[in-house]
Amino acid sequence: MARKLVGKVTHYFPNVGVAVVALDKGSLEVGKKIEIEKEGNVLKQEVKSMQAEHKVLQKAKKGMEIGLKVDDAVKVNSLVYTV
Repeated sequence: MARKLVGKVTHYFPNVGVAVVALDKGSLEVGKKIEIEKEGNVLKQEVKSMQAEHKVLQKAKKGMEIGLKVDDAVKVNSLVYTV
């Protein structure tokens, strides 16, 4: 299964389970399967919810910074891949 790097985590808010992701390499959309990886730890999940500037998004383009609801804690500078 081929992975494609789309961005990296710039912040994580544990109280709401949201990672801020800078999409500097590609785009992302609701329903896509992703992997968030750092230091050998990999979180696999489907994109269920994302926002930018307090607006719910279905698609996010390269160059955007989005809030992404995550299933578990992630670390800053984790890489985000689509699979």
